[in-house]
Amino acid sequence: MAGFDEVKATFWGEGLYGVQPPLTDAVVEDAERQLGVRLPAALLEILWVQNGGVVADAWNAFPTDVPTSWSENHVPLDEMMGIGRHDGQVSLLDTAYLVEEWGLPSPLVLLSGDGHCWIALDYRGCGKDGEPSVTWFDVDDSTELPLAADFQAFVERLTAAVSLDPDHTDGNPSAS
Repeated sequence: MAGFDEVKATFWGEGLYGVQPPLTDAVVEDAERQLGVRLPAALLEILWVQNGGVVADAWNAFPTDVPTSWSENHVPLDEMMGIGRHDGQVSLLDTAYLVEEWGLPSPLVLLSGDGHCWIALDYRGCGKDGEPSVTWFDVDDSTELPLAADFQAFVERLTAAVSLDPDHTDGNPSAS
């Protein structure tokens, strides 16, 4: 398990897809007002480095103890939304619309997903000013899976999806 600072330093992958303009204090305050919650400090630390985008391959999966519709042993985190309204890209600010559109519970702040499955900050247990847990929601299966007690714990358990592939050993996919 990697430390938070190690993951934060290498969290973002290549490319500009999903990247919002750099954060400012005013953008964070406005986002918290629009979302009606206090965003976790650990999330903001990562978004200060880069405001959304593609997640590096080293951190693109969260291991699970139970199978999901995605995989036998993990959920994906290929990209994570930032805060903003740049070029019509989806962002944390679209949460209210997406929660209603996909019939998700509330209050949540969506971090990543495609409509059918989402990773979200889950404020149902802590209230709008508390430290939210992180939950996987599968809309098609009407299931949810708690992933981590808070965002920092979630980040510290991230790993490379390829390392969780049962057909992949020692960096050599053809090894048996």
